[in-house]
Amino acid sequence: MIVRRGGSADVATLAELRGIGEDQRATFASWMAAHAGTHLPFVAEVDGQVVGAAWLLVAERVPGEDSMRRRYGDVQSVLVREEHRGHGLGAALMAAILAEAGARELLHVTVHSGRRAVDFYLRNGFSHHRQILLWEPPA
Repeated sequence: MIVRRGGSADVATLAELRGIGEDQRATFASWMAAHAGTHLPFVAEVDGQVVGAAWLLVAERVPGEDSMRRRYGDVQSVLVREEHRGHGLGAALMAAILAEAGARELLHVTVHSGRRAVDFYLRNGFSHHRQILLWEPPA
């Protein structure tokens, strides 16, 4: 298994993992290029094939009295192909993302998880936090 930063050569696979069809690949490739500084893809390869991916969004909070640089991260779109689950690929992707977050000196990293993945994130160093609240528009 190899985990590495993804890039333009991975557009087709990253799109497919996200359920984006061939008719939207060019739009997805343009989106990736436009967001290359803020949305960092990581891919997991087995036998030369990309079988999983995860994204780190790097964003910036408003500067404050104590710091003009207040960057944070958000984990997005962690996916491992079903036949490769349970072999540590997700954990390896998270380790790469958290190492990148550390190297970039991010204040914290958040994740918005589905119910099934909460335990996965807890095992990978995340914890519930009482100060993060969520607003959603009315249906």
